[in-house]
Amino acid sequence: MSNELLGKTFKVENLIDYQENAVVSREIIRKETGTVTIFAFDKGEGLSEHTAPFDAMVQVVDGKAEIIISNNSNIVEKGEMIIMPANDPHALKAIERFKMVLTMIRSN
Repeated sequence: MSNELLGKTFKVENLIDYQENAVVSREIIRKETGTVTIFAFDKGEGLSEHTAPFDAMVQVVDGKAEIIISNNSNIVEKGEMIIMPANDPHALKAIERFKMVLTMIRSN
């Protein structure tokens, strides 16, 4: 866990910077029950289709992305969120530069 953030107020979008032609991530919380990670995607960057063994919530804090869950396309932008069910294939691509908070909760 990032101890410098404990008990402090901060703007999520300021915790990570964009890098040209890259995907950048910063883990904020890691617990046995799940993780919270911040990502910054340059325009056109993304993550190829994959699955995760736990439910995952994406909250977009800047920009816009396409998130595909089980072949269904969803456009999400700043201020919106989407929940990706455990074990469903998903992928994402930055329509424009975007930042997101990914919260993963383990399922039993």
